[in-house]
Amino acid sequence: MYQQPQYEAVSPKSWVVTLLLSLLTGGFGGHRFYVGKIGTGILMLITCGGVGVWAIIDLIMVIMGNFKDSDGLPIKNQV
Repeated sequence: MYQQPQYEAVSPKSWVVTLLLSLLTGGFGGHRFYVGKIGTGILMLITCGGVGVWAIIDLIMVIMGNFKDSDGLPIKNQV
């Protein structure tokens, strides 16, 4: 029996923009403001990206496609 493929809901936010913001403004939480996570964006701004550790973890999450927007939808590269 043929089953139709199940499609995963994906964020409308751009993966490329999120990646660039994470690279360029990750220590200040710019990518988090972009995806709608204002509260954690402010925390990253105050702590300088968790002294860099939090910013690096977020960058890895964005690259791997596991970073989610404020609605809980993954931000993935849509090639």
